[in-house]
Amino acid sequence: MTAHPTRPFEGQKPGTSGLRKKTSIFMQPGYLENFVQSTFDAVGGVAGKVLVLGGDGRYFGVEAAQCILKMAAANGAARVIVGQGAWLSTPAASNLIRSRKADGGLILSASHNPGGPEEDFGVKYNMANGGPAPESVTAAIFARTQEIDSYQKMEAPDLNLEMVGESHLGAMVVEVVDPVAAYADMMEEIFDFKALRGLFHEGFTMRMDSMCAITGPYAVEIFENRLGAPKGTVVHEQPLPDFGGMHPDPNPTWAHELMDEMMGPAAPDFGAASDGDGDRNMIVGRGIYVSPSDSLAVIAANAHLVPGYAAGLSGVARSMPTSAAVDRVAESLGIACYETPTGWKFFGNLMDAGRVSLCGEESFGTGSDHVREKDGLWAVLMWLNIIAARGMGVAEIMADHWETYGRNYYSRHDYEVLPIETATAMLGDLRDRLESLKGKQVQGLAIESADEFSYTDPVDGAISEGQGFRILFEGGSRAVLRLSGTGTEGATLRVYLERYAPGPDGLTEDPQAALAPIIAATEEIVGIRARTGRKGPDVIT
Repeated sequence: MTAHPTRPFEGQKPGTSGLRKKTSIFMQPGYLENFVQSTFDAVGGVAGKVLVLGGDGRYFGVEAAQCILKMAAANGAARVIVGQGAWLSTPAASNLIRSRKADGGLILSASHNPGGPEEDFGVKYNMANGGPAPESVTAAIFARTQEIDSYQKMEAPDLNLEMVGESHLGAMVVEVVDPVAAYADMMEEIFDFKALRGLFHEGFTMRMDSMCAITGPYAVEIFENRLGAPKGTVVHEQPLPDFGGMHPDPNPTWAHELMDEMMGPAAPDFGAASDGDGDRNMIVGRGIYVSPSDSLAVIAANAHLVPGYAAGLSGVARSMPTSAAVDRVAESLGIACYETPTGWKFFGNLMDAGRVSLCGEESFGTGSDHVREKDGLWAVLMWLNIIAARGMGVAEIMADHWETYGRNYYSRHDYEVLPIETATAMLGDLRDRLESLKGKQVQGLAIESADEFSYTDPVDGAISEGQGFRILFEGGSRAVLRLSGTGTEGATLRVYLERYAPGPDGLTEDPQAALAPIIAATEEIVGIRARTGRKGPDVIT
């Protein structure tokens, strides 16, 4: 008996990166099954197909993997390649889908959200190119969840996912693989591991904080085992179901332990952190924090120093809220620069079409066309390779970059768990006033234009509207506002603030001080604090 009657659950609409809800919601009888069956149906079924399966080790991940395996078997899948222990970082899963020519994959993660019985869980479907499902597919999944009346699931004992090797579930092959090896091998092909081994041999010091999340085993294998960094270079290296109580989001607020060390008197040369599923990164030098937007720009300017990109970049892309720092690099290199909505899936078409080699988001995500996901450890290795090639520290590299291209002062202010009605009403009011803002003077700044961002994909012509609000000031400064699609309760309003300083003067200010006029102007225009009653943002990055 494999057919099970069911009824739709409300709210199973995938966000920018899959479906994320509280773990307890996913653990309801039939909830996970409904969403997985709807996903299988939306992609034309999985009969005869090869899938990849794994996740970030968070609570309920193993149980979810066992359920999905039984559903895949009942739906006629030919083979499922699953990470040992149901572990796979998101970029490693993307690599497996591509290298094994799988038809798609399911990733069990809520990314940078906390994990545990009272926290968050998520499921995301990736396509055959290794990238997140596009909006056409996620829309089809959601439509199916609203009408589903049965799901297919084999009645069978759980499988042993701790031992590498093959077994069968009915006619389906279950192949358990080392979750780290193929990814680490790929990194060794892209980067100059000989130069990096020399860097550590000469005494270069580093701290990698894996935040009790999935990159721990990957980081230990790459940095300590293959590159010879001293044992203990990687901290919080053991993935835990609740991330050890940590919030696995690599930003200065949540990775405060690393920040304290890097800003202290005994700081190592280089620091980095990654998130729950391994697709985000934070870069820190001794005494200096590197914003994700600046990191993307520096990587673009120096990519030719890395063996995998020695021939240069075909183009670059950034999400709309990400600062324009990389635009200036692209202009200098004479390559195309694309501005897309938030969500890695928008980069996939550009990479598949050969239009871009490098892309990034301000939300600590950077990656290239080696996979179709952002990749935290890849970004860390890019920085290490650049440091080795240039013989300069992080602070020196940043100073040189700003002298060359000018500085885009940048910060993100998050107002978390706002009442949804309050947030949507506030942005609805802004929408009604957009046209009237042009030409106004606010806090001594002239508004050049204001709009609600929409995107037409240059590859397939798909149109994405309602992607956030832009208030552009004369001189290259701007404010961007959008509601996040990654939370599981309430609404998170993200406010992105940017001011361009061309140099040579004014390149060393504190970012919050440099952005003070933009912050004040945004509050006057939108009235965030006045309308929400908040004294300020919950998180500043």
